[in-house]
Amino acid sequence: MDQIQHKFVQVQGSKHHVAEIGAGPKVVVFLHGFPEIWYSWRHQMICLAGAGFRAIAPDYRGYGLSDPPPVPEKTTFGDLISDLLAILDFLETTKVVLVAKDFGAKPAYMFALLHPERVLGVVTMGVPFIPPGPSQYQKHLPEGFYISRWREPGRAEADFGRLDAKRVVRNIYILFSRSEIPIAAENQEIMDLVDQSIPLPPWFTEEDLATYGALYEKSGFQTALQVPYRSLDEDLNITEPVVEAPALLIMGDKDYVFKFPGMEDYIRSGKVKEFVPDLDIIYLPEGNHFVQEQSPDEVNQLILTFLNTRIWS
Repeated sequence: MDQIQHKFVQVQGSKHHVAEIGAGPKVVVFLHGFPEIWYSWRHQMICLAGAGFRAIAPDYRGYGLSDPPPVPEKTTFGDLISDLLAILDFLETTKVVLVAKDFGAKPAYMFALLHPERVLGVVTMGVPFIPPGPSQYQKHLPEGFYISRWREPGRAEADFGRLDAKRVVRNIYILFSRSEIPIAAENQEIMDLVDQSIPLPPWFTEEDLATYGALYEKSGFQTALQVPYRSLDEDLNITEPVVEAPALLIMGDKDYVFKFPGMEDYIRSGKVKEFVPDLDIIYLPEGNHFVQEQSPDEVNQLILTFLNTRIWS
């Protein structure tokens, strides 16, 4: 981990933390999900740098070591996309491959639609391309659906506020590693779904948790609740949502995202390829929602194969 360099990039009126390793013209940019930060890509960054790539992983505004936005509750996906463009310009990187996890798939694909000349390829894990438009999932799931709860102003803040940041991250990692969607009962909060005697997943160490906990202790969860959860219905004015760049989707067969209404059919039937025609889909039989941390060697090889055969062959 010591070989990963850290810098702060002043763009868009604030300071953004960027982790970086490797050099050269082949640039891969990693976009994290929640409750992740740049650190969730540690295994991939070191591997790719060793294979001759330049790996860059920013913390979104309000996450990790990046500055919080002046008004967190007004932060949007559009801001993340503008930040990414400004960071790439600052780092003088004209063309990149985007690798994204969880909600990071949205800014990755939206960036590819808005700035196609900058994107050579897209890899996502845990979440496929989702066409722009209002989120429909909460219409088909109970009131205690975690996204519905976290979209409600003040509810998650009160729920998370009973615990320290490290415990919140621990609970979410345990919840999101399961194959069922987290849904609370009417008189229950999402944090109450985790029995505190349940151990961390074997691939996630106490040291890893301490790293996440310390950074969320610094940043808090205010921006993280705004983007993604409270910004899901944002209109980015994209009228033709077809991504032309080569793409790869890596899904764990045990990922709870498959349980979202219509999601499994959308992916497995190939309907997603209506929006991303040049898409390969790979399923990991034992994989959960955190495949890049759960099975780093396997995921690293899949990314390298994609880069070496589809992008820089």
